[in-house]
Amino acid sequence: MIVLFAFSCRTAVEKSPIFKHDIAKGPKPWTSETFELEEEDFTFAIISDLNGGEREGVYSTAVDQLNRLEPTFVVSVGDLIDGGTEDEEQLSIEWDSFADRTTALDMPFFYLGGNHDLTNPVMREFWKARFGPRYYHFVYENVLFLMLDSEDYTKARMMEIYEARATALKIISGEMEGSYEETEYYKMPERKLGAISAEQTAYFKEVLAQYPNVKWTFVFMHKPLWMREDDKGLAALEEALKPRPYSVFNGHLHSFSHTLRNNRDYTILGTTGGSQNPMDSLAFDHVTLVRMVNPPVITHLKMEGILNERGQIPLK
Repeated sequence: MIVLFAFSCRTAVEKSPIFKHDIAKGPKPWTSETFELEEEDFTFAIISDLNGGEREGVYSTAVDQLNRLEPTFVVSVGDLIDGGTEDEEQLSIEWDSFADRTTALDMPFFYLGGNHDLTNPVMREFWKARFGPRYYHFVYENVLFLMLDSEDYTKARMMEIYEARATALKIISGEMEGSYEETEYYKMPERKLGAISAEQTAYFKEVLAQYPNVKWTFVFMHKPLWMREDDKGLAALEEALKPRPYSVFNGHLHSFSHTLRNNRDYTILGTTGGSQNPMDSLAFDHVTLVRMVNPPVITHLKMEGILNERGQIPLK
């Protein structure tokens, strides 16, 4: 009887269809009874470089972690395979390996090529046969995504870069004598900054004209085209982007950094399995979550801190 009397003094109070309590009056041990019942925003994730010396198991771990975080979709910034070969059988093996791990994602994944994925004309044709265009765009919930190809060279220039790279790799491996810093490849602007063609720039200008009133525009590329100052850089596209809110992401350098440029966020991502310089404190594995409010909330999560129910890194 005493228990029944105590219970009858605290009748159920409903402030929300999903929140019930029995405290009728006085202070309550929570801050608010207002809940976001239906989110109008969405969250997408970004992964960075796997390659340039992939470390086994890291990307598979990231896939497991992303499934726990449940973004709406995942975007890449390139260097998904080791590549650097004209052997189509080897390319099939490498792309199949990446696909086998990526199909474990519970959400869509958007491909983008880097220098390891698009090293020579054979690899470019392989990409076309398997994935279609090297650069493209899409719109999701009135948010525009521009997916740029930073390896956008003429076939002749691509072969010059490819052959110079082969020589440089022989010097690095000790197969040839010489200094890497003195090689033709090391001195090429494309090695670090890439290039974008006039045709690709014109394509994205047309896309921007087609979608002038989107909530936000995200620009993805592998190499930091925005650092290149000639007509093969991003300047012309930045001019077209200037009137609108936008954010830029790239990879390639395997070291995290953030720059405020044109009063916009330009982020160079770290790695999601690629090689790292042990002396670089900003060389770390991470995934990035972007919550699409206005302005977007960008959160970089180090993989070492994303734990499963046992307090462990998944798959480790």
